Amino acid sequence: MNDVSAPVSVKGQEHWTTKDAAKLFLWEKRAPGGPKNGTVLFVHGSSMASQPTFDLQVPGRPYSSAMDYFVSQGFDTWSVDMEGYGRSTKDRGLDATISEGADDLKAATDYIFKTRNHTGPLLVYGISSGALRAALFAQRHPNRVKRLALDAHVYTGEGSPTLVERKKKLPELTKTKRRPISRAFVRSIFERDHPGTADDNVIEAFAKHILELDDSIPNGTYIDMCNHLPVVDPTKIVVPTIIMRGEYDGIASFKDLLNFFEKLPNPDKTFAVMPGIAHASFQQKNYMIAYHILLGFFTQPEPIYSTYKPGQTGAH
Repeated sequence: MNDVSAPVSVKGQEHWTTKDAAKLFLWEKRAPGGPKNGTVLFVHGSSMASQPTFDLQVPGRPYSSAMDYFVSQGFDTWSVDMEGYGRSTKDRGLDATISEGADDLKAATDYIFKTRNHTGPLLVYGISSGALRAALFAQRHPNRVKRLALDAHVYTGEGSPTLVERKKKLPELTKTKRRPISRAFVRSIFERDHPGTADDNVIEAFAKHILELDDSIPNGTYIDMCNHLPVVDPTKIVVPTIIMRGEYDGIASFKDLLNFFEKLPNPDKTFAVMPGIAHASFQQKNYMIAYHILLGFFTQPEPIYSTYKPGQTGAH
């Protein structure tokens, strides 16, 4: 599970689909022997597109690409640029809210199911606001999600130092649809919670890839996370779910996440703490711990015996 000695070389394939008048870019990497363990859909966060987050190539860093790692473990993998990000449409003036991101995931999965009709329900991983998008998507379309992984998730925002600081910028954020990003901004993601959790060459590679695709990004998710939490109802998420929380992550307090976790009705649920990790799990020094936890959850056997039926309230 932790073998990083011989990374596989995986060729990706680009795909395009539409949501209303918007074009959405999808990126796929497939397991050479077929997806014996299922198909993973990765969902990016507020400040960068999908490929820098999930397919980052850094020389000397084995399986720096999460997509390459999960392909090596027998999964087909997909990611999608939300509208307003990366290679997807950016000129329609949308706020790119959490709800609109869940709409993007509906369009993306329509395409995936049509293109790869063997896929079945997906293993869905979202990070930061991508966790909120993924959770809302699972809430709306539980039949499309086999297992749900929420990394750097937030529920009400109570006790979040990151959101306290972000709210100070809210008047500025509400004046425009997009905000500029820079190398300094990307670096701040790794410095705000606990400096030292990521290697400098990884931060630089991450920033370079992000800025090759975007010089500004939408404000919608930031505004949602400052003004509109909670945007997800945990009592309506009926699929097996894992909450992955970095030891130093400031986006949500442990109490806030445990309150969310307690309300999840399906007893097939896990709360995992990732030691030595701050906010951007896959770009951290301890990224293989994040992979290990996620792989374990995605390959966990389904219960042979369970009395749970969707519609029951969380009492576990």
